[in-house]
Amino acid sequence: MRIVVALGGNAMTAPDGRARPEDQIAAVARAAEPIADIVAGGAEVALTHGNGPQVGNLLVKNELAASVVPPVPLDWCGAQTQGTIGAILVNALERALAVRGSAVPVAALITRTRVDPNDPQLGAPDPLTGRPGRPTKPIGRYLPEAEARLMMEHGQVWEDRGERGWRRVVASPEPVEILDAPAAAALLAAGYVVIAAGGGGIPVVRDPDGTVRGVEAVIDKDLSAALLARAVGAKLLVIATDVPAVSLNFGTPAQRALDHVTVAQLRAYAAEGHFASGSMGPKVEAVCRFVENGGERAVISSLEAIADAVAGRAGTVVTAAVE
Repeated sequence: MRIVVALGGNAMTAPDGRARPEDQIAAVARAAEPIADIVAGGAEVALTHGNGPQVGNLLVKNELAASVVPPVPLDWCGAQTQGTIGAILVNALERALAVRGSAVPVAALITRTRVDPNDPQLGAPDPLTGRPGRPTKPIGRYLPEAEARLMMEHGQVWEDRGERGWRRVVASPEPVEILDAPAAAALLAAGYVVIAAGGGGIPVVRDPDGTVRGVEAVIDKDLSAALLARAVGAKLLVIATDVPAVSLNFGTPAQRALDHVTVAQLRAYAAEGHFASGSMGPKVEAVCRFVENGGERAVISSLEAIADAVAGRAGTVVTAAVE
């Protein structure tokens, strides 16, 4: 079976959220163990991953050095974190597979994700209202106004958030196409575990002359994972996160975990407002899109239970119809 596994941010940092190099290496080593079990069991696996803490660190470096060297754009930050996390994952997976007697090779692929230049998040007018679009996703830390002004002189968009200070806002457009998915598929066919579309992919647009260029944006990694899974012909999409399953009424006395659910049921729950836009919402949308577009099954589960999730024994299993 060909599987795409999306690793959440908890797989890249220490349990307390620290993201020092040693914390990231140790966290990735832990994440590699259940992935290696799946690979050693005979599955073809493509991995994707988040990069929020890593990009956050790069943004702080940008801010601290802005008066000396110009800050690098977000597409560069995405490329840099894909390379760093990819290298750590390759090393960790090779070690974990060797312990299991597996010689399956591992490769990390720098991956671009195409977005629509007319997406309102990139400033194009909203097609429904006609109002000018604007970026809306807050990232990074809060800064005093004077420091934020320095970053705005470099072309960044910052907003006054009151007592906490100023915060940067960036575009978060819809992913349209994983441009390097054919390379990922070729690696899978050649017997590799492939790491691709990290952080949702490096955001790019295609200009009228057919050329591609990077843009200042961030892309939701779960939505990109669904696109990647479709593009490489995966039968199963697994989104590994820090909770064992999707829950209704999360954080209340009425909280209830979902085990097996259809896309129609899950979309109905989403319409009722059960899933927060900044956390579980994109994961739910991603698994729904994958199944609606021909995927056999999708699962949202904890990283620790990922082997059981692949077998359909753990997490929230999403299908087109009742199994």
